[in-house]
Amino acid sequence: MYIIDQTELFERTAQKFFKKHRNLLPKFVEVIQMLQSDPFSPSLKTHKLKGELSKYHACRLTYEYRIIVTIVITEEQIILMDIGSHDEVY
Repeated sequence: MYIIDQTELFERTAQKFFKKHRNLLPKFVEVIQMLQSDPFSPSLKTHKLKGELSKYHACRLTYEYRIIVTIVITEEQIILMDIGSHDEVY
């Protein structure tokens, strides 16, 4: 089981994001539960990013929205970094 942490930036971004997209909150809870048990579950479509974001991974909240995460495998920790539309987070 992975420990989920979040940055202050993620907290602020998530508050704004969920004010606009309240309907996605249950899906977010489901994604977090899946990340805790298996961050590379095929349904999350977790993938390593390239370029400036190459030290991060992204997983799918919905087809349009993504969550940027840092996965620290050695400590079994996942740090939530950003949430938003595909264009906003990349």
